[in-house]
Amino acid sequence: MPEGKSPIIIEPPKGAANASVIWLHGLGADGHDFEGLLPHLSLPDNHGIRFVFPNAPVQPVTANLGDPMSAWYDFKTTQVMEQVDWNGIDASVARVHGWVDDERNKGIASERILLAGFSQGGVVVLQAGLRYEAPLAGIMGLSTYFPHQAAREASYVQPSSCPVFLAHGTADPICPFTVAETSRDTLQMLGRAVEWHTYPGMPHQVCAEEIGDIAHFIQRHLLI
Repeated sequence: MPEGKSPIIIEPPKGAANASVIWLHGLGADGHDFEGLLPHLSLPDNHGIRFVFPNAPVQPVTANLGDPMSAWYDFKTTQVMEQVDWNGIDASVARVHGWVDDERNKGIASERILLAGFSQGGVVVLQAGLRYEAPLAGIMGLSTYFPHQAAREASYVQPSSCPVFLAHGTADPICPFTVAETSRDTLQMLGRAVEWHTYPGMPHQVCAEEIGDIAHFIQRHLLI
């Protein structure tokens, strides 16, 4: 898989960073996609959180008639749970692990690193977080799903104490709500503590209520 552009990095407004959020965008977007949410997270000026917004590489996407676009892995079909591109997901998981390692090399403890992702990005951070051995602050999946293979369970080495946040709109036409419910149930079956948020009538996007829930999750797990 080709490499994407360097991540967009937003340092805390005051002082050195003591925590990090690595936040992956969805299909066809870029690292700027969620940058505009930062002023709405109700964080104090001294929050100490570095935000890392990676850019997915541009590659052909089968469900887009083979035309290239920014993607963390290939979509073979619009039925998201079918023909899952595990090789592409695994490659992006390795990228996320590299970004986590970069933050640790900058002095951020793993317990102070939170992974977040929307849609495709959520798929990747859920897999990357569960497969990362050192304890993380949390994993946040927005309008996303969790493809699962029993053969992969042994790779889910993240401590079960790591909180998992899932948020989904009931009117999502891209990743149906029933798929999100199944993903939640699978994660719970795997022994994960899932914080589950739903938004009536919301399509494949975020809403003001969800931004508030995201803010509270980040505040609870990263503010000291």
